[in-house]
Amino acid sequence: MNKDMHSQTPIYSALQKYRDEGITHFDVPGHKKNPNTPVGKVFGETTIAFDANSTIELDILTDPGGIIQDAAYLMADAYGCDDAFLLVNGSTFGVQAMIMSLCGPKDRIIMPRNVHKSAINAVILCGAIPVFIEPEIDADFGISNGVTYETVLEALDQNPDAKALFIINPTYFGVACDLRRIIQLSHRKGVPVIVDQAHGAHLSFHYDLPESAAELGADLTTISMHKTAGSLTQSSVLLYNKGLIDKNKVRDTINLMQTTSASYLLMSSLDITRSHLAVHGEELYEEMLKLCRDAIQRLQNIPGIQVFDETFINGEGVFDVDETKIVVKVNELGLSGFEAYDIMKRDYNIQLELGETYVVLAVVGVGDTEQTIEKLVDAFADLSKRFYGTQPVFKQDIKYIFNRPKTRALPRDAYYSPKITMKIDDAVGQICGESVMIYPPGIPLIIPGEVITDDIVTIFNFYLEQGCRIVSVEPEPELVRVCADISGSY
Repeated sequence: MNKDMHSQTPIYSALQKYRDEGITHFDVPGHKKNPNTPVGKVFGETTIAFDANSTIELDILTDPGGIIQDAAYLMADAYGCDDAFLLVNGSTFGVQAMIMSLCGPKDRIIMPRNVHKSAINAVILCGAIPVFIEPEIDADFGISNGVTYETVLEALDQNPDAKALFIINPTYFGVACDLRRIIQLSHRKGVPVIVDQAHGAHLSFHYDLPESAAELGADLTTISMHKTAGSLTQSSVLLYNKGLIDKNKVRDTINLMQTTSASYLLMSSLDITRSHLAVHGEELYEEMLKLCRDAIQRLQNIPGIQVFDETFINGEGVFDVDETKIVVKVNELGLSGFEAYDIMKRDYNIQLELGETYVVLAVVGVGDTEQTIEKLVDAFADLSKRFYGTQPVFKQDIKYIFNRPKTRALPRDAYYSPKITMKIDDAVGQICGESVMIYPPGIPLIIPGEVITDDIVTIFNFYLEQGCRIVSVEPEPELVRVCADISGSY
C-alpha cells in the first residue's frame, strides 16, 4: 500500500472545489446551500455546503466514472482487495446486497443462526433457503463465538449445491474464527464466501488485530466504516475480490436497492476516514491497543469482574480476539448485563454499546483517548465497590437461549403468509411470521418460519423483565404475529 497515494481524498477535495466556485443553485437539494435555512443554522455552513447533488464534477454513485470511482479504487487498495463499492445505506444494505448478488428463490446459503437481521431480511427478499450452522458458545459469558472449520466442512459436504457461505467475522464481541482455512475450504468446493465484517473496519491497519476478510480472499466483505473507523453513521463499504462472483452482478444488485440520491457527506466521510487509516492507522492502533490492553489488565484485577481476552483463544471458534472490543462480565457483582448497562449510563454518564445477560460491551474506536478509557475503567472499579459482595451472584439459566428453534417454513413464505396477532405466552407451537429481536445487537430471537417454543417464550419474557428494547411489528411488546395458514415448506 502506497501511503503517499492515500493522502488523496478525491470526493472531499472535489466538494471543497465545488463549494468555492460560488454556484447559484437551481438544482436539489432544496436548502440550496444557504446557511440561513433551518438546517443550515443547526448544522453549520460547512455541512450544508457539502450536502450536494450528483453533477458532472461530483460523479454519480450508481455509475461512477470520476471522483467516486477514484475513491473506490483507493478504498480497495487500503483493504487489499480488487474493488470496492461505497455504500450510503449502511452495512444492513451491504449484507443484503452480498446475499442477493448470489442467491435467488430456493437457492441454499449456509450461514450461522446468530446473523444480524439484515441477513434474514435478505433471505426473505430473495427467497433463498438458509442452511443454519451453529457457532461455538461460551456459556460462562453467555455469548456466541465463531464457527469452526469442522462445522463449515460438514455443512458444505451436506449442501454441495450451496450458492454461498456467509460468515460473521469478527462477531459483535470481537471474536474471529479461523477464516483463512474456512475461505480456502469453501473455495476448493467452488462456493463463494461472503463476510459480515461490520464490526471490523479497522482490522486491516495493524498486525496485532485479527486478519481482515478481504485480505484473506473473501469474495465479498461488508465493513461498517462508521462503527469503529470513524466515518459518519450509515456509511459503509462492500469489498470485492474477483474470481467466483461477477462484479457487474454486484453493481447491478446494489443499484437495485441503493438510493439514487447518495449523500456526499457520507461518501466524503468514507474518503477522509480511509485516508486517515491508510496513512496513520498503524501508529494510531499501536497506541490504541496499548491503552486497551492496559485497561483489560486493570479490569481483570477488579473484584467481581472478568474480561473476555486472549486467554480464551482456542484455535477454532475463538481463533483470535479484537482487543478493542472490551467484553466485561458483571454477573458476579449481582447484576445482569442489562442492569449494568443502565447503571453505567445513569450513574456514570457512560454509554456502552450493549448489555447482555451476563456481560456488557464497550467498543473502542478512533475517537477514544487515554482519558475516555480511564473513565471507563474507573466506573467499573466504582461499580465493583458498590455492588460486589452485597448481593448474590446473578444467575440465569441461559442454555436455552442458544437452542435454535425448528424451522417449519421458508422465511419468505412465512413472511408473506396471512397473519394473526396473539400474546407470545399463548403462541407456543405456532409458526412465527416476523423477526423478533432485542436491539442492539439486532440478532433475531426468532425469525419467520420458525416454531415458537416454551424456551423462546421464557427468554423473551426474561428480556422483557430486564427492560430490553423488543423490536417486532406489534406496538405492544408482548404481542407477536404468527402464521394463520401455512403449510410446512422447509
